[in-house]
Amino acid sequence: MKDKKGTFQTYAMLLPNLILFVTMSVYPIMWALQYMFYDYDGITPKKFVGLANFVRVFTRDDSFWKTVRNTFVYAGAKIFFIIPFAFVVAILINNQKKVYGGIQAIIFSPTIMSSSVMALVFYLLFNIYNGEINHMLMSAGIVSQPINWLGKEYAMATVVTVAVWGGIGNYMVYFLAGLQQIDTSVYESADLDGANSMQKLIFITIPLLGPVLKTILMLAIVHGFHDMESIMVLTEGGPFQATRTMFLYIYQLYYPTADTSAFLPQYGYGAAVSIVSATIVGIVTVLYLRASKKLDDIY
Repeated sequence: MKDKKGTFQTYAMLLPNLILFVTMSVYPIMWALQYMFYDYDGITPKKFVGLANFVRVFTRDDSFWKTVRNTFVYAGAKIFFIIPFAFVVAILINNQKKVYGGIQAIIFSPTIMSSSVMALVFYLLFNIYNGEINHMLMSAGIVSQPINWLGKEYAMATVVTVAVWGGIGNYMVYFLAGLQQIDTSVYESADLDGANSMQKLIFITIPLLGPVLKTILMLAIVHGFHDMESIMVLTEGGPFQATRTMFLYIYQLYYPTADTSAFLPQYGYGAAVSIVSATIVGIVTVLYLRASKKLDDIY
């Protein structure tokens, strides 16, 4: 009797999450998939076109493949900078808890902010005409005229900078959790053997952080490929598609604006692009999971 009661309580606790998962994830996905073989704009009757949407993706849509390239550049640059920075900050905080306790809260605070609000703040800071960044640089004599940070030349670097600033605190917490799980006796033994700080970092800290590092890299890859909110606020994918990523492109297919080429939603084509984009992310994920197995030899 007790087992049945416990089973009922378990399923009762899981039911709200299951309902949310079905209504907010499964149903929207199934709704989108049904249109990938149709030409449908939400107004005129849908028309069955077979594989025409996928043919368009692979043969006629240069804009999509430009977004694929932008996504890889954006995700790669974000991971390249955010992981080392988060690791260094975590090391500093872990070694000097009393000194850096307040800094930890400051660095983590952007993580709990809305991406849209954060991007809006940076949009004002990087504004070419009255942005504070240009004002400080010109006041210091570093530049003689305002820099168009959101122009084609610097737009990608700007959105990556905002992404690193907004996400470094999240990965710092993961690194801190891993560092605090390492037994201090390992470092004490290394001290007795005469190991210096760099040797302890390379041969003790990093290898023992292998499982945590694998998880952090997995999260960084997924987040990097799915980021779009801050980019949408900062540049809307421009200028000239310089910062438009795959999932921002999909969003604009479903919700076109005055800056997009289409005036009506493209539900059918958007569904096809979504499938291709998800497949690309899936392939990258599988490749990473296979490569990450090599980290198992470290610990």
